[in-house]
Amino acid sequence: MKHGALLLTGLLLAVAASAADVRPRPDLITPETEAAIQKGLVYLARTQRTDGSWTAGNGQGHAVTMTSMATLALMCSGSTPTTGPYADNVGRGVEFLLRSCDADGAIASANDRGHVMHGHGFALLSLAHAYGMEANPLRQKRIAQVLQKAIRLTASSQSKDGGWYYSPNSASDEGSVTVTQIQGLRACRDAGLRVPPETIRRACEYIQKCANADGGISYSLLSRGNSLPAITAAAMATMYNGGQFEHPVAHGALKFTENLLQRNQGDFTKAFGGHTFYSLLYVAQAMWFSGDSRWQSFFPGARDKLLTLRNTEGIWTGEVDVIFSTSIALISLQLPYRQLPLLQR
Repeated sequence: MKHGALLLTGLLLAVAASAADVRPRPDLITPETEAAIQKGLVYLARTQRTDGSWTAGNGQGHAVTMTSMATLALMCSGSTPTTGPYADNVGRGVEFLLRSCDADGAIASANDRGHVMHGHGFALLSLAHAYGMEANPLRQKRIAQVLQKAIRLTASSQSKDGGWYYSPNSASDEGSVTVTQIQGLRACRDAGLRVPPETIRRACEYIQKCANADGGISYSLLSRGNSLPAITAAAMATMYNGGQFEHPVAHGALKFTENLLQRNQGDFTKAFGGHTFYSLLYVAQAMWFSGDSRWQSFFPGARDKLLTLRNTEGIWTGEVDVIFSTSIALISLQLPYRQLPLLQR
């Protein structure tokens, strides 16, 4: 068994090395960075479960979130559900997410019940990209059918103030869940699927109403409180992703985040504390969208810091699980390759 695992890893490394040889290396992606990316991609491919999922910890938790993020990371490398060195992994991840959609439209695994909406939003994001890349018309139709059910579930679960909470139809809301729904819905809309514009408009207004005087974003409209760096980064990326570069709330969130990074000498691990990788997912997107100047200032330090954070296997550990952290690190490092439509400038 051990010999078989070593053989599989060797084959995956050979495939990864071949893929690295054919795709051009963008500006700021060093040979060391490319090698780290390839090693991380191999790890994700090797740790996929037989049912197509990735899971946290003991194999029981957050399967939809982990599978959505790992599949996105592999798609960032240029693989699609039908082409590329990780096509089989992407395709099996997509199939797991499709099977995870229940009759009401919630995309969730059994152990996610009661805490569905984060994973549901990430699944919208992942499946929307897969839909746009899918060359098999039958599976593309299935993805569209699942996404339309999932979109309806999200729209019907929106609170009266325009946000979402951890469970469908909870009649409450908070910032981090709301951001995942906005980004997922926008990815679906950009892929050509029907998304109620009023749902997105009200959600964006919810985030804007959560802004504090210091430019940061609070946890929720009801509880308010201090500005939270992680939610501020997520809100900023979401607004930029929607083209709202000049909105006063986007400007305030950018200034808040830049000040936070400056106070910590650009070290995102210190700036965002216990939500390091979650925050990186969004702050990297925001800096990418904000233009070359900020990206050139942000990325080299973040890149080099990420390379130091790998463990002896060459992967990333952090909050939630190694799959979550590794997937986010890979998505962030691969932004310059411009493979995902949502992450195009």
